Amino acid sequence: MTAALRETQLRALRVGLDIGATKTLGLVLDADGAILAEVREPTEPGAEGIVRSASRVFEALRVATGQPLDGSVGVGIPGLVDVGKGAVKHAVNLGVNGEWLPLRELLAERLGVPVVLENDVNAATLGAAALDDASDLVYLSIGTGLAAGLMLDGRVRRGEHGAAGEIGHVPVDPQGVVCQCGQRGCLETIASGSALAAAWPSGDVPPAQALFAAARSGDPSAIEARDRFARGVASAIRVLSLAVDPASIVLGGGVAQLGDPLRTAVAQALLEQASSSPFLASLDLAGRLRVVPSDYPVAAVGAAFLGR
Repeated sequence: MTAALRETQLRALRVGLDIGATKTLGLVLDADGAILAEVREPTEPGAEGIVRSASRVFEALRVATGQPLDGSVGVGIPGLVDVGKGAVKHAVNLGVNGEWLPLRELLAERLGVPVVLENDVNAATLGAAALDDASDLVYLSIGTGLAAGLMLDGRVRRGEHGAAGEIGHVPVDPQGVVCQCGQRGCLETIASGSALAAAWPSGDVPPAQALFAAARSGDPSAIEARDRFARGVASAIRVLSLAVDPASIVLGGGVAQLGDPLRTAVAQALLEQASSSPFLASLDLAGRLRVVPSDYPVAAVGAAFLGR
């Protein structure tokens, strides 16, 4: 390999950081999109804690690759993100509340490289699109909350106020529980990891795994809770699909670690919802559905593509 080619390959390295409430996951991609190094560290809350956690992960990636990694770093983070300003607010689980935090500036100063900031679900949408080189999809993140990323004709749709895809806060049950957003009966109170935890307390076992295992064993209460959850996810997919008609629908987030059992349950709910509607049946929403592989760090991969 010539020195010039080696230098070109090193310049093509991409770094992505996925900053979550409990962990910060960083990785390095080569020019072909393969993962060269991956590092995970606990996330410390608050502005300084977030920056400190990101710095630890970034330095560990430099050590792991033996490279300076002096190109742009893409960062995905929960909350409302102003991409132009490089600022975030309402990342409540990270200790970032109603005031804009200039995180891009803080990270760039600490890491010593340019930083591109994006909402974590939008970053994950880029990662999901990279799986199949897709240009038109909806990524539905089922984690503690419920939110979607929209890639339409090759571009991520953020919305005028950064709120595009906040499907979890669409009210569907006037008699339902009050959502953290202040409305009552939102989809998030039915179809999210926190909704599963409330419906099926499980101790040390993740609620989604415990619930689906109990349903497989024939527990009637578990079957009812699982099917109610699946119907909620299917309702979110139906609303999103009728709004933007994506080529594919990708399930991700912590609950998606269930893999194919989740896809099967949601596909069945979609088929049942379409059974009385030839119009819905003709859209084949169940056939467009897939799940992110459990070993694919979709948000960190998407973040790495931000700095391209």
